[in-house]
Amino acid sequence: MASAVKDSRPGYGQLLRTPGAWTFLLPGFLARQPFAMLTIGIVLLVQSTTGSYGTAGAVSAATGVSMALFAPQSGKLADRFGQRAVLIPGVLVHAAGVSALITLALAQAPLWALLAVAVPTGASTPQVGPMVRARWAAKLGGSPLMPTAAAFESVTDEFTFVVGPVLATALCTGIHPAAGLIAEAALSLAGGLLFASQRRTQPPVHRGHADDAPRVSALSVPGVRVLIVAFLGIGSVFGGMQVSLTALTEHIGQPGINGVLYGIFAGGNMLAGIACGAIAWKIGPRRRLLVAYGLLALATTPLWAVTSVPLLGAVGLVVGLCIAPALITGYTLVESLVPAAARTEAFTWLTGAVALGQAAAATSAGQLADRFGPSTGFLVPLAGTALALIVLLALRAHLLPRSSKVVAGSPDAAGPARDDHDRELANA
Repeated sequence: MASAVKDSRPGYGQLLRTPGAWTFLLPGFLARQPFAMLTIGIVLLVQSTTGSYGTAGAVSAATGVSMALFAPQSGKLADRFGQRAVLIPGVLVHAAGVSALITLALAQAPLWALLAVAVPTGASTPQVGPMVRARWAAKLGGSPLMPTAAAFESVTDEFTFVVGPVLATALCTGIHPAAGLIAEAALSLAGGLLFASQRRTQPPVHRGHADDAPRVSALSVPGVRVLIVAFLGIGSVFGGMQVSLTALTEHIGQPGINGVLYGIFAGGNMLAGIACGAIAWKIGPRRRLLVAYGLLALATTPLWAVTSVPLLGAVGLVVGLCIAPALITGYTLVESLVPAAARTEAFTWLTGAVALGQAAAATSAGQLADRFGPSTGFLVPLAGTALALIVLLALRAHLLPRSSKVVAGSPDAAGPARDDHDRELANA
């Protein structure tokens, strides 16, 4: 069963020797880089043209909300029609949306106009990370390499969150407030088209019902809904940290250090991700998720009280170290909870949840920073992770894998599966 834990785990070297892996990893890395640049680029540009973190957070939030709402639909269409068919028109629309947003912001257009353009910009954001994960799942199947692949993808995501915000901040503060978003649009277009061209590693298309099972939506799986709440909380950390660090560094007259502080936070996340992929865990993924999430909520507690830049960097590093285990475990659980025909959709629900949590946090933190001072925005990650932890603890039973081979109404089939289920409940 999925709850069984092996004594050893294949390493990253074996994973990267998987035939055909590099053909989608390299363009996938390029195409997902803009995901970490979009919201911070919007915050820096809009704040520069309006002078308001609240307005900047609202525009960033509109982008994140539309991304979160449309990402699962993009994943569902990719499962049904293929990733290429969804990605090519998506990157074209996204590049056009970002260009329009830059033009309106520089023209000091009213908030409603910025929000109107932010919606299609967010909705068309390329969901390359979930597509890469779906390619790993299709290529590896039930291989022991899957947890390593999940850890590797988390490390890759976090590396983009190390490079992306630093790059966007450097471009916006060193060249022009719009330079970060210009780079984001260019990378989205070039990387997305290169990734879409890799047809041979694309997962099989599921156009209709499978021969042995009806097509299901990932959202119909209770465990996915619980993970969505958890990832909303993780998104609140990303969004709250981005806006609050920007506001604080601006307040103390050192705006250029914002990217460095966020890079330290994301760097901790990346280091923890590398470690998680190398460890042969002795406990199951559900328990790891609960422990990691509890530590994350605890780590966010002192953020709002820290005013020293070096100390803030240290606390941010600890927070980052606690995020990766929760992210990796959540993505790993998808394989045991969701049928193959709906996995891209499931991955995009989780990615969308991070974006939605990030958007809501950016708005809330921006309002708090404007009204009560920059440090109060750090209360948002604490509230988001604490609420999500309560939900995780209350609904943790839904994170147990269900055997797809159990036939309803068959005692012979249901008995062993129920025994395994009860054993995992006892050990969790």
